[in-house]
Amino acid sequence: MRVAAVQYRSIKGQRDASLRQLRELADEAATGSDLVVMPELAATGYVFSSREEVLAVAETAGGATLDALGPVAAEHGCWLVVGFPELDGDRLFNSALVIAPDGSLRFTYRKTLLFDADVHWASPGDSGYAKIDTDSGSFGVGICMDLNDDRFTSWCARAALDVVALPTCWVDENDAVWPYWLARLARVPGALVAADIWGSDGRFKFAGQSAVLHRGRVLVGAGPTGNAIVRAVITP
Repeated sequence: MRVAAVQYRSIKGQRDASLRQLRELADEAATGSDLVVMPELAATGYVFSSREEVLAVAETAGGATLDALGPVAAEHGCWLVVGFPELDGDRLFNSALVIAPDGSLRFTYRKTLLFDADVHWASPGDSGYAKIDTDSGSFGVGICMDLNDDRFTSWCARAALDVVALPTCWVDENDAVWPYWLARLARVPGALVAADIWGSDGRFKFAGQSAVLHRGRVLVGAGPTGNAIVRAVITP
């Protein structure tokens, strides 16, 4: 499976402009790829001061993010995973779209284990986990803190995924992130494709270092700052 992770810092408060930039990065990353993973809350930034601030940029699963990126997936015939703030009735979720190679929405994953900065606006996810089978291998989706959740990592191991797609906004706590990610997925046979944001947002600084990790090794990784695309080939 040919995979790519997109590291990206959104233009805070400018979702539409951020989506245009994401589309350009997705178009580049999707060239020659089977699966592209983009960050958590990719076009909006991570930190919100209130529920009202989230509502100003939230969307349904079939909204602006799918409209922007679905055509990219269809043009290149690849799978695309991207995080966004989801509005479903009066509930908000920290979610990720799984876009199929024909540009349609295949699945919407909702973050199960919330971080402190999520809990004042997002409901815990109720989507469950899903194994997506493709012509080049299987993958599943988690979002950021889900990697700290034994329920998620145990499911990944039982599902024998070829790839774990992880949109993330991983907070920089001055620890080495790659060894920790590897340790959390030590029992999972497949690779981790982690797409992170970078820079600061509110009181948080983010780690960057988007990467593809497999069988105890870092196959490829980005630096702590700057928009970037990293690519690797995974042998199931």
